[in-house]
Amino acid sequence: MTDLDLLARGELSLHGRLMAASNGTYQGSVSLGSASATVVYKPVQGERPLWDFPDGTLAEREYAAYVVSEELGWSIVPPTLLRDGPLGEGMVQLWIDEVEVGAGETELVDIVPQGRVPSGWVGVLDALDGRHNPVTLVHADTEALRRMAVFDALVNNADRKGGHVLNPGDGRVFGVDHGVTFNADDKLRTVLWGWAGDPIAPDLLDDVRRLADGLAGAFGQELGQLITGVELTATRERCATLLKSGSYPYPSEAWPAIPWPAF
Repeated sequence: MTDLDLLARGELSLHGRLMAASNGTYQGSVSLGSASATVVYKPVQGERPLWDFPDGTLAEREYAAYVVSEELGWSIVPPTLLRDGPLGEGMVQLWIDEVEVGAGETELVDIVPQGRVPSGWVGVLDALDGRHNPVTLVHADTEALRRMAVFDALVNNADRKGGHVLNPGDGRVFGVDHGVTFNADDKLRTVLWGWAGDPIAPDLLDDVRRLADGLAGAFGQELGQLITGVELTATRERCATLLKSGSYPYPSEAWPAIPWPAF
């Protein structure tokens, strides 16, 4: 049985609400026979209206991010689908347990004292913390995060916080919370700006080119069931822009570049 089979057919039970989330978000479990898994459930009815996104569309955008991740072959988004649940139709996603970070270690995205960027990491922003100490926002320089940065540019992710980058400790890296994606306007807001202007690896560009071909055909029709026609056109244009430049994008001057809070 695949994870998607279990998510689709398993009995969904809720354990509790995640109070830190801005929208109605619940941890629960799905069970089918002897199989079970912990999940995140975001019912449509728990979505707060946003001025720049149509009401009641965040769950579909979460699922759209998953299908794009799978079309690319990158498996950035955990297994995700749309289904009915105790609070109605919503997004259900496999829960990812993160590895515990030991003393002296850092997360994949972190804040360090200014001037102390770890080896193999890149700095994003110098700032002052709550006690007015100089600090630097940093992230690891890994292939997995480079893929995620390209993915965020493609789906126009407006909320890539450090806490939305999950490290299960097995070499994979997952991204979650993709409800504010696919806007037709440039909304890219992320903590992963460390490669802005750098060339994108040829293999990643090959995957983007394959995605662009799919968006012009059957996959575009599938994605068009989840986002608007204007948003689908903008997604195709973002693919074309990345393929033409071959480089990681720079922050827009018309939109805040980094989400706040950053974690």
